[in-house]
Amino acid sequence: MDNAGWHAQRRAAKDSYRYFSRRHRGSDGQYVPEVVVGPLPNGQLSTQSPSDYASRPSNVSSSAMHSTRLAEMPPAERAKAQRIPQMSPLLQFMVGPLLRYDTIDMNGVWHGAALIVTADAGSFYDPVPVLTYQWDPEEPTRAPNSSTSSTFSKYDLPPHPADPHATTLLSWEDVEKIGKDNEGSSKGCTATIDQTQRVIGQEIYIYSGRGGTFTFWRFPIRIQLGANELCIKYSINGGIQLSFYVPAFRQNMRWATYSCNGFSAGVNPDDFRGPGFKSGYDPMWVDLLQKHSQEPFHVLVGGGDQLYCDSVTREPELQDWVHAQNGPSKLAHPVTPEIAECLDRFLFNHYCASFRHVLSCGCTHLADIDGFGSYPDDLQSCPIFQAIGARGYFFFLLFQCFINPYLDGLDDRPGRHPFKSLILGFQGPFVGLPSHSFLAPLGPNVHILMLDCRAERRKDRVCSDAQYRKMYDHIKQLPSSVEHLIVQLGIPIAYPRLVFLETALDSKLNPLIALGRNRTFGLSGLVNKFNSEAELLDDLNDHWTAKVHKKERNFFIQELQGIAKMKRLRITFLSGDVHCAAVGVLKTYTGGKGNAEVPPLVDFRYMINVVTSAIVNTPPPVAVIAMVSTLATKMHKTLHYAQTDETMMPIFTHEPDGTVRFKNKYIMGRRNWCAVRWDGRTGEVMFDLRVEREKGLGTSVGYEVRVPPPQWAPGP
Repeated sequence: MDNAGWHAQRRAAKDSYRYFSRRHRGSDGQYVPEVVVGPLPNGQLSTQSPSDYASRPSNVSSSAMHSTRLAEMPPAERAKAQRIPQMSPLLQFMVGPLLRYDTIDMNGVWHGAALIVTADAGSFYDPVPVLTYQWDPEEPTRAPNSSTSSTFSKYDLPPHPADPHATTLLSWEDVEKIGKDNEGSSKGCTATIDQTQRVIGQEIYIYSGRGGTFTFWRFPIRIQLGANELCIKYSINGGIQLSFYVPAFRQNMRWATYSCNGFSAGVNPDDFRGPGFKSGYDPMWVDLLQKHSQEPFHVLVGGGDQLYCDSVTREPELQDWVHAQNGPSKLAHPVTPEIAECLDRFLFNHYCASFRHVLSCGCTHLADIDGFGSYPDDLQSCPIFQAIGARGYFFFLLFQCFINPYLDGLDDRPGRHPFKSLILGFQGPFVGLPSHSFLAPLGPNVHILMLDCRAERRKDRVCSDAQYRKMYDHIKQLPSSVEHLIVQLGIPIAYPRLVFLETALDSKLNPLIALGRNRTFGLSGLVNKFNSEAELLDDLNDHWTAKVHKKERNFFIQELQGIAKMKRLRITFLSGDVHCAAVGVLKTYTGGKGNAEVPPLVDFRYMINVVTSAIVNTPPPVAVIAMVSTLATKMHKTLHYAQTDETMMPIFTHEPDGTVRFKNKYIMGRRNWCAVRWDGRTGEVMFDLRVEREKGLGTSVGYEVRVPPPQWAPGP
């Protein structure tokens, strides 16, 4: 499924040989790298306020009006209004500040952290960096925007705060008004600050490369929640002030989720860049940030593929290995000092470049090499692949989780680790570190489990039995007030099967794969660079619905059903990866047609799988969408022995332009993200899939699905 299409594959194959032929060494005798990122200009942060994105890039008239108003001010006021705060002492940023939410403890204290990476040569550390954050405990509650239901739904829905019809351009004046009431008073970030905290940065890692040394600074943040939502203003060394929102104590959060934040090899990003946008990466992010500016999200959850690192194979030091003939000598290729330096250099620079425009990030899906862990054991165990996995996982923990396992330790008992939501698993065979999963509250009634499905993965296993047992134990200890558990998996667990395609690609008799291995008729793009297996086979083996994971998947679902019944807990799966929007359904099997179904409210087996993918990457080819859509109509009998039916939910009854869909109501092959909130009147969790209205234009249409609260009696 992770296939950008025939032409993209051919372009990627041609590029592979271009990188091989153009590599060269510089005057210092070292290879010239493909990816190197310089520091940002002095004093400039990489993070931008959502209001920077709130107006469309092409909307210049309102900006001109603002400039006119500034020109009418006296000189001193005009200069003061535009003055950018300067950090003191000065720091030169590589990336940041990045934010991470951790948990809310029993006393109503919000725990999180900020991370910055600075270039030592351009920074002053006397004193060391300080983060200052402020809030007003008496800040008035934000009044929700006027809203309507999602655009297309067969259900009669109540008002929804993330207005799916709000696709008009926001003027500069509109941006200024966001967070103000009818009298012009601020209802968002207020000017009155009653609480101020200062945190000294903790040096958690130093990267040393050709450009010098670079320091990772982590700042723990603690906020006492109160009766209202709070706008937290923060700055580093007195520089530009940024902000984020935290919920009221005992309020269930508004949050957003996304996946696949990059383009597959061979895809031209400009094909997805609409008028006024700088890049094809931007349109759907602008849409998400517009919704955030209208009513702020408290958490942003990354659902896998936060960045694409397959381009590591372009680095010059790896070319001999990538293009070596498959066989024992390739598998035995050593990790030379040049290759080791290359891997760290690529990952550091690639993360810095990619995360310079990320608002917040937190997930547990290792996205550095797509399919890692699902290749054959001999390839996974070879020195270079082991090094790719180990360093990729380390930098994932560092940049996305703000964790240095060699500094923070590997003990998740209470009080032993900086992050309270951490569930440490066990060391897998290929990355050299234990899995890092997270279980965190999204309010008193909703929790999220972000399961690490990569660190312990083998071709025939997703997670170890020991990791499952530890995870089940943590779920069983959730407070009785928790009614919804969101289980975030990088890859869908309830999705159409592609068993016939697995069989065809895995067959030694497949003529297209044979031609690809021989690089005949331009078919080399059909096989991967590592062992010349079918390019899509590792993706298919990654899926929970793959043949090799069928038994583990079914057991996992049954165990969660048992916990759901015992604790009266509604479990919902959240996934990405497949570059489509869809909703899978697991429910009680009642014997087939003619038999009444168990109402979802009282069905502990009723679990949906919301699939939101991709916010950036291209959808699969039309033929693939059509094939998956046909398979989506099939009722799977895999779990009938456990009284469980599996199907897909037909929520896409209309196209984003409003025309009726007579076919394919199950799969939406357009870029998308998802807004999520809890309905306090009904106890439902509402997933609003935001689907791109038209390619590259940066507006979305909502398709909403509601997850009912549990209404069965708890017990065995």
